[in-house]
Amino acid sequence: MAILIYPKGYEVSSTNEIFMFKALEEAQKAFAADEVPVGAVLVHEGRIIAAGRNRVREKKNSLHHAENICIMEGTNYFDDFRLTGTVLYTTLEPCIMCFGALILSRVKKIIYGARDLRHGALSVAGFNPLLHPIHKIEVEGGVCEEESRHLLQTFFQQRRLDGRMGNII
Repeated sequence: MAILIYPKGYEVSSTNEIFMFKALEEAQKAFAADEVPVGAVLVHEGRIIAAGRNRVREKKNSLHHAENICIMEGTNYFDDFRLTGTVLYTTLEPCIMCFGALILSRVKKIIYGARDLRHGALSVAGFNPLLHPIHKIEVEGGVCEEESRHLLQTFFQQRRLDGRMGNII
């Protein structure tokens, strides 16, 4: 099912929206591959240096979340585990695993679309990104939230209609 990324008449009002729409494009690729539709891009100095989408089912490995793929690509780009000065845009609030990896990778800021009320590091686990003793990380949510949530809801509605819910996350 194709979903328009830039709805007719939509005006992008910020740089954050431009990068989030790129993350949404990655999420659409995940959707098309029957993966939970989460996408992410890693930005450094105004340029996308890494892009990722959920590939858990494809790789048969629960570590292959969109955010972790961006971290791996980012470390290749810098040839270093430190992703200092980067901003990660992700369509869904990161889970505990990804949030921890982003802190340890020294990402400067996380910008996400929809809250994750099942697995979100902030919403569920109550992580405070400013309490880490060394690596502080800024977080901003709600950028293109409606588009992110719509894609996720459509995916899960289709799975329910097809009788394929099972354990997919």
